[in-house]
Parts: sequence; C-alpha cells; structure tokens
Amino acid sequence: MFTGIIEELGSIEHIEHTADAARLTIRGPLVVDGAGHGDSISVNGVCLTVVEQTPDTFTADVMAQTLAMSTLSGATEGSAVNLERAALVGGRLGGHIVQGHIDGTGTVLAVVPGDAWRVVRFTLSPALAPLVVDKGSIAIDGVSLTVSNISPATEPEQWFEVSLIPETLAATTLGGLEVGDRVNLETDILARHVERMLALAASAAERAAPAASELSEPSAASVVQRSTS
Repeated sequence: MFTGIIEELGSIEHIEHTADAARLTIRGPLVVDGAGHGDSISVNGVCLTVVEQTPDTFTADVMAQTLAMSTLSGATEGSAVNLERAALVGGRLGGHIVQGHIDGTGTVLAVVPGDAWRVVRFTLSPALAPLVVDKGSIAIDGVSLTVSNISPATEPEQWFEVSLIPETLAATTLGGLEVGDRVNLETDILARHVERMLALAASAAERAAPAASELSEPSAASVVQRSTS
C-alpha cells in the first residue's frame, strides 16, 4: 500500500528481457535504505517486489500482465522513474490510498503552462471513465493527484485534467511530460468497489425480474379453471 507521495526520483539502470517478462534494476538509494528482500516499492505507480539489492539499487521482476497494463513495457535504460516505499502503519497519509495496481494507461493530450502551475490533460478510456470524478483522487505514474477538470459524460472521447504545482513538477517525472507521452493510471479503490457493487446489484435485479413476472402472471391452468367454474 502506498500514498502517492513520491520519495525519490530514480532511474532504470538495467533491463533484462525474457519471452514474457522483464527484470529491472533501478537506482534509488533512498528507497533502498531499509528495504529488504520481498519488500514492495512503487515504480511509476507499479508495485514491484525487491528480489535483489545493493546499497544504491534494487532489482525486481515484471510479469507479462504488468507489462501489458503499464508503460513499463516501453521502459528504457536511463529513464527517470518515480519511486515510493510502501507506507508505514501509523504514518501520515499525505496523498490517498494507492495500491500500485495499474488500471491502464493514458496519453497526454495537452500541456498548458501557468505562472505557478501547469495543467495537463490526459485521455481516459471508456472502461476507466466511470471511475474518475471531478475533485476526486487519481494516481498518475504513482503520483497522488486531484482531478481538476473532467470531460462531460456526453463527450464521445473522455478526458481529465490535473493541475501540477512547482514541487510536483520538480520532484517527479510529471514535470517532463509532453503531448503524446503515455502514463500509468490507477483510479481510486473506493470507486472500483462501488462500480463492482452496482454491477452485481444490477445483475441480481435482472435475474430476479423474470421470476417476479412469473409469480405475478396467472398460469394457463388457473385461467381455464376460473373460466369453467
């Protein structure tokens, strides 16, 4: 579990590709400090498990499913990455609850600079659109952010915006985003639970409707009996 408050800007030192996976070695002295074998570290929002480490680096395996769902499939050696260690129980939750389980990716549509901030607009897939709301929380490449604007539900191509303060621009990879760049998206876990509950409730209602209809309609035998009595 993470909070989306980035602790360190690290870099990918080495990538070893296999048929359906990859092994990444990432430089991040701060997040490695105190980490042990099997610990979780968020890399651009993706929860990875430490399998090897040195005083300055850690190595993690990335399975095919993770590569398919995230931008790590296109990672290159030397790329900067946002790093965060798992949250400590009893610590401050500075952002929001972030699991490190990527829902999908988005693409930068526009970058609008301001005097003290930068507004960035991203694409939003139909599957994720119901889970993102204005003023709600979203994790972009592992950074906890507040949605500052969102497209009307009637628009065929959905999008959302975030407003980035100078600290976020300087301390994370989001400061270097350009139009066309892809990012990892993780929606709010509470929204995902609500969506699932509503889907199950709707399914149960559909199954119950025919049964209720059968109970309310008289059988053919009873109609015949009433007509002959």
